[in-house]
Amino acid sequence: DGCGHTVLGPESGTLASINYPRTSPNSTVCEWEIRVKPGQRVQLKFGDFDIDDSDSCHSSYLRVHNGIGPNRTEIGKYCGFGFQMDGLITSKSNEVTVQFMSGIHTSGRGFLAAYSTTDKSDLITCLDNASHFSEPEFNKHCPAGCVIPFADISGTIPHGYRDSSSLCMAGVHAGVVSNTLGGQINVVISKGIPYYEGSLANNVTSKVGPLSTSLFTFKTSGCYGTLGMESGVIPDSQITSSSVLEWPNQTGQVNIWKPENARLKRVGPPWAAFISDKHQWLQIDLNKEKKITGIITTGSTLAEYYYYVSAYRILYSDDAQKWTVYREPGMDKDKIFQGNTELYQEVRNNFIPPIIARFFRINPLKWHQKIAMKVELLGCQFSIGRAPKITLPPPPQNKNDEKNADFMDDFIHSVKTSLQTDKTTFTPEIKNTTVTPSVTKDVALAAVLVPVLVMVFTTLILILVCAWHWRNRKKKTEGTYDLPYWDRAGWWKGMKQFLPSKSAEHEETPVRYSSSEISHLRPREVPTMLQTESAEYAQPLVGGIVGTLHQRSTFKPEEGKEASYADLDPYNSPIQEVYHAYAEPLPITGPEYATPIVMDMSSHPSTPLGIPSISTFKAAGSQAPALAGTCNKLLSRTDSASSAQALYDIPKGQPGLGGADQLVYQVPQSVAHPTGSKDE
Repeated sequence: DGCGHTVLGPESGTLASINYPRTSPNSTVCEWEIRVKPGQRVQLKFGDFDIDDSDSCHSSYLRVHNGIGPNRTEIGKYCGFGFQMDGLITSKSNEVTVQFMSGIHTSGRGFLAAYSTTDKSDLITCLDNASHFSEPEFNKHCPAGCVIPFADISGTIPHGYRDSSSLCMAGVHAGVVSNTLGGQINVVISKGIPYYEGSLANNVTSKVGPLSTSLFTFKTSGCYGTLGMESGVIPDSQITSSSVLEWPNQTGQVNIWKPENARLKRVGPPWAAFISDKHQWLQIDLNKEKKITGIITTGSTLAEYYYYVSAYRILYSDDAQKWTVYREPGMDKDKIFQGNTELYQEVRNNFIPPIIARFFRINPLKWHQKIAMKVELLGCQFSIGRAPKITLPPPPQNKNDEKNADFMDDFIHSVKTSLQTDKTTFTPEIKNTTVTPSVTKDVALAAVLVPVLVMVFTTLILILVCAWHWRNRKKKTEGTYDLPYWDRAGWWKGMKQFLPSKSAEHEETPVRYSSSEISHLRPREVPTMLQTESAEYAQPLVGGIVGTLHQRSTFKPEEGKEASYADLDPYNSPIQEVYHAYAEPLPITGPEYATPIVMDMSSHPSTPLGIPSISTFKAAGSQAPALAGTCNKLLSRTDSASSAQALYDIPKGQPGLGGADQLVYQVPQSVAHPTGSKDE
């Protein structure tokens, strides 16, 4: 009378003392005899051990024996509060006896243990949860019998289970392992979620759970897709039933709850049987053999009709004539599946091992008021692997080869047998549809890569924006001048700036004028500007822009103190048209002095009226045309080389002028050009 929760499977199982996890009663005893296949041994693992040791294991203890019966030998005797047993207890044979004795005591929960064959080295107990393991992914073996009333789980598939849930009990709920057989689980740990849903599946109720730091789910074969009831892939003609409920409503309209109404999540009434007894059935034709791994059921889903099926059997067939009732391996009784407990909730049951069949039939055994339900099947396509090509030995040539012929017959028979076996046991490789094992790694990798990529793209955008602003700002500061460049026609002249110069000063880089400036010139002046592409341009004579004249200036300044053009202000009268006072380009072989500029001093306030415009140079050839207006104009350059032979005269003062800013020059005398530096 001391035996508690007990499930003894063929390869694994679970056993616990009576009343566990509460205090076991006094003076009770229980003995378990465990037997596995011959040639194998048994290993025992304790999940919890709490037995009173006040009398040194005299009246309360747990004893483990090798063998069964009077010839058994003791392996060990154990007792103690919170006793931690390291490792496993291993037998020497395929039989083990476990004896629990509870004497007079006031406390002690008793024990819970799991057993399996020794080839399952990763055995865990029904009390282990995900928080006991630090690996992000691991494989463990769950024993049979882990659907225990004193363990809780929260969550469901595919969202996952709370980390405080029992691993093996959650595995049964998810349909990964069987409560009757146990099995291997592949657990994947990932980040927790704020809310865990509750559901009923495989006779295990999952409760609603709060936020947790982590969760776990299971890596499976992925054969859990819907087979077409909800989506309509299965046509109405392939859904039949034993009977159909028909009745007229208050308006006289006849209501028919046909079998094709038994589609999960379909709005409207369900299928309902005309007579509610254990001989009713709902049949689904899948059109060909498929691998069926589970079923989901609901009740009527109509509030005014509180109908649902609470228990049922499953039958399957290949021809709809001979039917097989589903049973779990090693069991001699039909498997009874728990159905719905109310009309709305979806309840899932899994088939371990899966069913391979074309015709699928549901036989209700228990119901509420009337038999009514909606259904969806879970599974995947089933394909038979191609049989290997058989290479037969050559036939016997004479009577002496009869032994070889007999061997060939045995060989063919064995191959056919193996192929027939493979036909029903082959499992195709199917893509996983739950959670991939790299969830944790992918999440960590994404958490690093996303910020890095954002920073890189932001940096590139900032660089492009800054470069664009810098380019626009540089263009604005350059004004009307373009950047210097080497003249393509006269590249040697561009190279002069890198060679030693005869003068003390450095050569100045030729200045290029933009097309916008040429457009301001009058039509008569444009051809002169564009006479030659390789012409060198003189420095512009604009007051306030160029302070000094450099080595290649086209004007000869006054001896002594150099006059600054920025100090001159002869243009204080209103100006109608403004042109930049650029000197005209020089010919390739001509002198490096620009055409003189005529200044109209009559408009200056300090100049007496009547003084005509004074030329500072004497140009050979035709005289410059008279200039109208109050601003300086450019004179046409003569093609004669005699202008290069002019000398400068000492400027003479005019009446009413004072200071260097009011000097004018007399017309120079034409004399022979003195020898000297060209750049002077």
